[in-house]
Amino acid sequence: MRTIRVGLIGLGTVGSGVVSILAKHREDFLRHSGADVEIVRYADRNTGRFSDLGLPPDACTTDAADIINDDSIDIVVELVGGIGVAHEMVLSALSAGKNVVTANKALLASYGEEVMKAAESHGVEIRFEASVGGGIPIIEPLKHALTSNEISTVMGIVNGTTNYMLTRMTEDGLDYDTALAEAQEKGFAEADPTADVDGHDAAAKIAILSSIAFNSRVHMDQVFTEGIRRLSPVDIEYAERMGNTIKLLAIGRRVGDEIDVRVHPTIIPGSHPLASVNGVYNAIYVIGDAVGQTMFFGEGAGSLPAASAVVGDIIEVSRRINSGCAPVAGCTCTDKLEVRAITDLETRYYVRLVVIDRPGVLAATAKLFGDHGVSLASVIQQETKGEIAEVVYVTHRAREAAVRAALEALAAHGSVEGIESVIRVEDL
Repeated sequence: MRTIRVGLIGLGTVGSGVVSILAKHREDFLRHSGADVEIVRYADRNTGRFSDLGLPPDACTTDAADIINDDSIDIVVELVGGIGVAHEMVLSALSAGKNVVTANKALLASYGEEVMKAAESHGVEIRFEASVGGGIPIIEPLKHALTSNEISTVMGIVNGTTNYMLTRMTEDGLDYDTALAEAQEKGFAEADPTADVDGHDAAAKIAILSSIAFNSRVHMDQVFTEGIRRLSPVDIEYAERMGNTIKLLAIGRRVGDEIDVRVHPTIIPGSHPLASVNGVYNAIYVIGDAVGQTMFFGEGAGSLPAASAVVGDIIEVSRRINSGCAPVAGCTCTDKLEVRAITDLETRYYVRLVVIDRPGVLAATAKLFGDHGVSLASVIQQETKGEIAEVVYVTHRAREAAVRAALEALAAHGSVEGIESVIRVEDL
């Protein structure tokens, strides 16, 4: 057994957590796991981070290439993020015969196939547990413990920022703007929250999960994505009156020879385990034919939770290196399933309209749904405010294409002042 030498690129939130965990538990890892791991080089463009973390100057560099080209390093840890420079770094490290550990969801969701093939061709390993769910173990269970199952569903709450905002909107009646400002003040949301609130972060994560769960490559740009910007406390209140709650769900399902994969606000039963996942917590719900229903719950972001997953990957790679074993469970995308078009989705829908309050309007708007083959399950008409009324329809299961056609007809109807909300309903 030898000491496994690690080069760490990126000393931000997660990188500093990795430094902290290894400094605190290195001897424990050696004793419990037989893995002696040492970070021997650090790279970051912000030189102030070196002194902040008390790192030895001779081990620090501003050039990641110094780490990638160091023949003595066994594992390169990439914690830069994004798909520009990080993409080049990871491919260069793999080409140099280095094992790679990353938390880079965007990279895996956009270039997963390329990265996996590069690792395989150079006989090294890439691990990415921290790319989804922060400290929640989900990649490893899907690739190993649950590999005996045919997975039919993988879905969950995979973005802590939006889940915190929806929790505050639900429990305290905050509007979107107030909830976002509070999340930014507490450090849960970035100054530019686009990736979170528009669903792009969740889309990258469900692309990764679906690729593994269904053994077929799903790219991030194939994921139908809708964020939470248009959600109103009014919609949350209506959902609660029906015994439901609203969550930003990332959903992956196998439907025959297709994969239904999407991210959007979703009305779910208040009794479902996902409904009680609040604050910055994440949860991933998996259904397999043998195991049944399982749920993985925990902190989805933050320095130490994400670093926990990174260090876990480092230890596993270290154990493999010392045992002399070849990399295992690399790319599992052996099938070629089509990603189903969102217009083929069949589910229930919540539609909130603002209409002119006059006789026959309720019947006329309901008829437009029927004209397009959409059956209505319930209707709620709010009290009139002057000449304007609010109407909420909930449909039976319907095809998305038919619902969209009905909405176009409603938007053109002279009595409809506006289509305020359209939210998909999942009967979990």
